[in-house]
Amino acid sequence: MNNPRITLTAREIEVLDLLSRGLSSKDIAEKLFISSNTVEYHRKQLLRKTESKNVAQLIGYAFRKRILS
Repeated sequence: MNNPRITLTAREIEVLDLLSRGLSSKDIAEKLFISSNTVEYHRKQLLRKTESKNVAQLIGYAFRKRILS
């Protein structure tokens, strides 16, 4: 995670928060009124931007960087 200045969109942060609460892509899609494919796109973007290998590492990153509290 070499880039300390990543920029996440408001929607990416919403998806990240819901992922951290244990919601599935389908549940997130229903809650945000978007498609499951769109949730998957945001998840992939989050993993890419944070250089995380999986959602667990992504959530840890988000808490360490105080993106989530």
